[in-house]
Amino acid sequence: MTLDNFIKFTPKEEEAKVSRLIETLSGLGIECAKTIEERVDLQFDALKNLRENLGDNELFLKLVVANSVVSYQLSGKGEDWWWEFSAYFSENPSGEGIARAYARFLPNSRTNRRLTAGKVKRLQKLEPFLAQLTLEDLQYYYFNGMERLRDDLAKAMNAGRDAKTIVFAVKMFGYAGRITFGEFVPYPMSIEIPEDVRIKAYTKRFTSGPPVNFWNKIAEKTGIPPLHIDSILWPVLGGKREVVERLKKHCGEKAEKVLMLRDL
Repeated sequence: MTLDNFIKFTPKEEEAKVSRLIETLSGLGIECAKTIEERVDLQFDALKNLRENLGDNELFLKLVVANSVVSYQLSGKGEDWWWEFSAYFSENPSGEGIARAYARFLPNSRTNRRLTAGKVKRLQKLEPFLAQLTLEDLQYYYFNGMERLRDDLAKAMNAGRDAKTIVFAVKMFGYAGRITFGEFVPYPMSIEIPEDVRIKAYTKRFTSGPPVNFWNKIAEKTGIPPLHIDSILWPVLGGKREVVERLKKHCGEKAEKVLMLRDL
């Protein structure tokens, strides 16, 4: 698809912005996304902490998926929520079952105490699916079947394959798989970007069309899968000073290119 054809999907006056967006992301590439995920994202550190303290890879991977599907309508920053999750389950492994553990955890949470009854119900729906999985199943999902995981999660949760918490669960599972199995596996091109409030607002700078469709096309033009694009945009949209400082520390000259995305 040529840029001229791509531009037809955007309002005429935003052509220059879309061109700069494609040029900037292409210059950053998937390696920049990987660096941001592993060295900048505080959520990645939270997962490393949990895995080290749990000493149980299967439980670790399942908890990460479970936590992802209740990571919405937060009462604090996402990074703080994932660190609270990490600290809690490091000290309170969910031996009696994940849903029951969350029924105790969420009402007393500092950063995720809204809609707790509905979130526990979501976990009750998810838990039978997680319970049947072995570590070998989870390893297969990571190395060969992240799309299959998305589809199986959507079926278990009776949700759309592009639902925000479903695709976010795949992203966080990818983090956890990378930590557990010690190998980087890029996200598939076919898994959409999580359409949260910040992504919706940012997308309006470029197009009045559906955000997921827009970022799918950006992914096609840049060669960067949507979930990795999400990682590049996250420091730009998150607004946490520590994140920007870590970005500058670990990404070198590319940090300024990432931060330029704020001004498009």
